[in-house]
Amino acid sequence: MTFERNHNGSGNSGMEGKMALSELIGSSPNFMAVLEDVRTVAPADCAVLVRGETGTGKEVIARAIHDASPRRQHRFVAINCAAIPAALLESDLFGHERGAFTGACTQRIGRFQAADHGTLFLDEIGELPIELQPKLLRALQEQEFERLGSSQTTRVDVRIVAATNQILEQMVSERKFRMDLYYRLNVFPITIPPLRERPEDIPLLVAHFVRLFAQRHGRSIKVIPDDVMAVIERHNWPGNIRELQNFIERSVVLTPGAEMRAPVEELTNRELPESSARTLADAERAHIIATLRETKWVVGGRNGAATRLGVNRTTLIAKMQKLGIFRDTAEQCIVNLDSKVRAATVS
Repeated sequence: MTFERNHNGSGNSGMEGKMALSELIGSSPNFMAVLEDVRTVAPADCAVLVRGETGTGKEVIARAIHDASPRRQHRFVAINCAAIPAALLESDLFGHERGAFTGACTQRIGRFQAADHGTLFLDEIGELPIELQPKLLRALQEQEFERLGSSQTTRVDVRIVAATNQILEQMVSERKFRMDLYYRLNVFPITIPPLRERPEDIPLLVAHFVRLFAQRHGRSIKVIPDDVMAVIERHNWPGNIRELQNFIERSVVLTPGAEMRAPVEELTNRELPESSARTLADAERAHIIATLRETKWVVGGRNGAATRLGVNRTTLIAKMQKLGIFRDTAEQCIVNLDSKVRAATVS
């Protein structure tokens, strides 16, 4: 594979914002659907909940929403709710006054105030401590809050984009996440497909990362061998785009000449049998669809599919969304999945 031509096949010409032009790379139908969601919601100024597995690029999508919105001239402020100890998270979000707690030697503004007139990205929102959720809910509803140690209300104008790799509906049912906060965040949900569900985008992403890291590390790579690309395309990429990006950077560093040398043995040595991994997911999807057909697509209630499967209604709905189960395509899906399961069993 040579890459003298432009491999950015994202089809997002005409979309404003630097993130859309430089980092949203892909041409697969399900990724194009994500780009269309970004175009739709960016000017709407409502809360957005970005869902996806680890490494799928949730922050990139959040930045694209900000950069395509009327708030693009103001700050995009990000905070990872899982990376900050619970005892410090309230101060990091809302700020504190001098003397509010031991070690608070000066006044500090929080992320909410820093993002005034811009966008606040709440990554890993499912990790937000339950005791802090009411204060976040009030800040979202009223656009105001008090710093720690202060009784004075601070008003802001902030757009919220949150992200999670967890099933918040299940967390709500288990009382680990407030229902009212979930509905406040889930105004416009966007689900990013994992890389294994958009394999046609892998060559585009590989070419992009090779160019990026070749320039960064002073390499001049012109060719990716076909056998290397074949291994890269076959790999399941459980770490998604982040894993692919790290692998390509390592490959670029290891390449002294024009033809990329990739440590593909790392991928083949730790790769799970592809048919087994697919059969497990396909079998689960087929079982859920078969149960839904038996109940005439009634999900809840005493005789619904959720009861038959032994799960909560919200859990089943979340599972259906994750597996892409929709009634209008189910009949074709069940035929395809049955054939895959039979083929895997025979082999």
